[in-house]
Amino acid sequence: MSRPIIPVDNRWSRRDVLRTLFFTAGAAGPAAWLSGCGGDTGAAPLPVPPAGGGATPERLPDLVPETENRLVGRFANIGPLREVPDVHGVRTPEGFATRVVAINGELPQPGGMSAQWPLPGGVGNRPWHIFPDGGGVVPRDNGGWIYISNSEVPGVGSIGFTFPELAGLTTPIESFVPGLAQVGTLVFDPDGTIVDSYTILSGTTFNCAGGVTPWKTWLSCEEHPGGLVWECDPYQAGQGLACPTLGVFAHEAIAIDPQHRMLYLTEDMPDGRFYRWIADPSDWPEGAGRAALQSGRLQVLVVGGDGVEGALTGPQPIHWLDARNPHAPQHENRLAESTVFEGGEGVWYFRGIVYFATKGDDRIWAIDVAAQTIEVIYDRATAVAPNDILSGVDNLFVTDQGDVLVAEDGGDMQVVVIMPDGTLKPLLQVVGQDASEVAGIAFSPDGRRMYFTSDRGGRNGLGGFTNGLGMVYELILPDDL
Repeated sequence: MSRPIIPVDNRWSRRDVLRTLFFTAGAAGPAAWLSGCGGDTGAAPLPVPPAGGGATPERLPDLVPETENRLVGRFANIGPLREVPDVHGVRTPEGFATRVVAINGELPQPGGMSAQWPLPGGVGNRPWHIFPDGGGVVPRDNGGWIYISNSEVPGVGSIGFTFPELAGLTTPIESFVPGLAQVGTLVFDPDGTIVDSYTILSGTTFNCAGGVTPWKTWLSCEEHPGGLVWECDPYQAGQGLACPTLGVFAHEAIAIDPQHRMLYLTEDMPDGRFYRWIADPSDWPEGAGRAALQSGRLQVLVVGGDGVEGALTGPQPIHWLDARNPHAPQHENRLAESTVFEGGEGVWYFRGIVYFATKGDDRIWAIDVAAQTIEVIYDRATAVAPNDILSGVDNLFVTDQGDVLVAEDGGDMQVVVIMPDGTLKPLLQVVGQDASEVAGIAFSPDGRRMYFTSDRGGRNGLGGFTNGLGMVYELILPDDL
């Protein structure tokens, strides 16, 4: 057996180290604020890509007027982080406040979780799950909202992630051994009171990120070599539906382009690829409000021109190839011509641009859907101060004003904002939880509250917070922002 894939030079995340430790220890526009890893939900005419194999046309219609792309970020004028963290262990700019809304093993409380010992009682019938990761928000009819949260619990299939040479054994076993991960919810009234909590998916493994759909369901991604995407109804307790057409691989996140009826998907593997899924006309008919997500074409990205390194200095042309054996594990069906993206993380569609992160090289990428080009908009290795504060790139969220919010897995536990003009600002920093990572960014429908997780955070027993089994924060934005 070769040695486990352990990161070198801190290029891989502490999540990978935790996976290794787990198994070696013996464990076998309000709409634009909603989703955690999704994207723009605006409606527009929907051109249908051609049927059959091969690439789609060199250019897709650009359906966004050029004048709408001139954006000033919502967070352009925030100040520096305060020197001293608040009572919840979070540094924020002046005017911001935080609240803890869920902690592993405790029933959520209507007014949020106390900074002291757990309170008796609570709402819902489920203690909060361990290792909360990707998240999203959907609105309620009464003006409230629901925060959705994955649980990234390893299982048999995860062994094939840490030890890829064993994936051929562990992936089949995974299909017969129910996982311990789940997807949970926090239900909020319009004033922010938590009124319920329930499970919308269980029996899965290593659910990482995902995305809210324009039709207000949640897509939860399993991150292991035999992983699937599951569609869940966030409005009631229940069980999600598997979507094998979206591929079998170590899924990280999903973004949806409703204009062209396409989904974009990242793969979190050292030799991962970047995918898109094109709905069959019968699966997402023109004019239909949603896709069935049961029939479509899975394709793999190829970067042309001067390739990946050329994208550091300017846009490079791209094209797409139909995946080989799309219903089989993709790590066993690599196309040599397809481009390797080392550790795909968050992905987001916004106004004709698909943003995604790769942790292996600490880069943020941007695909121009109309021009069919790709370029790097942030590269840690070449960043120059003061725009070099971002490392350990992970979950993404793009606001309706063009701010790209990047959560750190590694680095110093920050959420960093990449402004539309390319400058960087820290939005928050979690202190005293260095074995954790930040994830699950999502906003309430009115944009006044932002949710995020510390997936390995918890109580320290002294009224504060430290490393643990996971917690969820609420960031309350100032009124003038």
